[in-house]
Amino acid sequence: MKKITFVALLLISLNAIGQSKYLTKTGSLDFEASVPSFEEVAAKNSSVTAIINTDNGEFAALALVKAFRFKNALMEEHFNENYVESDTYPKAIFKGKVGNFSFDSLSEKDSYSHIDGSLTFHGVTKDLKGIPLTVKMLDDKIILSGNFKVMVSDFEIEIPKIVANKLSDEVSVDFNFELVKK
Repeated sequence: MKKITFVALLLISLNAIGQSKYLTKTGSLDFEASVPSFEEVAAKNSSVTAIINTDNGEFAALALVKAFRFKNALMEEHFNENYVESDTYPKAIFKGKVGNFSFDSLSEKDSYSHIDGSLTFHGVTKDLKGIPLTVKMLDDKIILSGNFKVMVSDFEIEIPKIVANKLSDEVSVDFNFELVKK
């Protein structure tokens, strides 16, 4: 029994050693849900945690919802209290995999790929496929950036009719991560 336990622990530790991970705690995530002729509805979060496993391209990101900053403090308050209910749903989580990821082929030149995964926001998980992704290696950092669109209604966020014409149901999300070796 001791030999089986030892072999199992050895295999697990070798697997952990073989995996190379890059991480950031200062990733940026911006979103905009503005409509023409009304006040800009946009926010930025500069404290997003993200990690990529360079052995297989698995990627995960976590954003604290209350860390999104708006130009207008009242808009930020309404966002947190009335729309996304950040006390009940404090995190936005993305888990996915970069298509055809090859750490050995990264260079200072932009390479283009995609990422497939799932986004959990406001207690709802939505699969996202084919998100365009720019990847490069610069100064020993893996830089991932891209953008995608989601629908507010897909995440069961209710917009009051009184402001519905001031907010787009389609939200544009931009991301940028500079990941360093863990």
